[in-house]
Amino acid sequence: QVHLAESGGGLVQAGGSLRLSCVASGIIFSTRTVSWFRQAPGKQRELVARIDGASTTNYADSVKGRFTISRDNAKNTVYLQMNSLKPEDTAIYYCNSGYWGQGTQVTVSA
Repeated sequence: QVHLAESGGGLVQAGGSLRLSCVASGIIFSTRTVSWFRQAPGKQRELVARIDGASTTNYADSVKGRFTISRDNAKNTVYLQMNSLKPEDTAIYYCNSGYWGQGTQVTVSA
């Protein structure tokens, strides 16, 4: 059975940093594309960052230069390092690799 578990969310002031983690069981991340999405209240879920099996990364324009996606194959974990956070980054952040995690809340105060 596949399970993705996100963690690392929380409340942070604007300009601060958080690192989100997504740990997988039942699938191997190293050969798969793994994405981070986010959904703010009243808005559609949007792609934030993606890393493929060759570790090629892509980012939404709104987070380029501030967020970094990476993977640790030994831990079967994908990370999202978020720096210079803005109030508009407030959302539930989800991990996806053909399956969805439960999400982790990120709240950025002004």
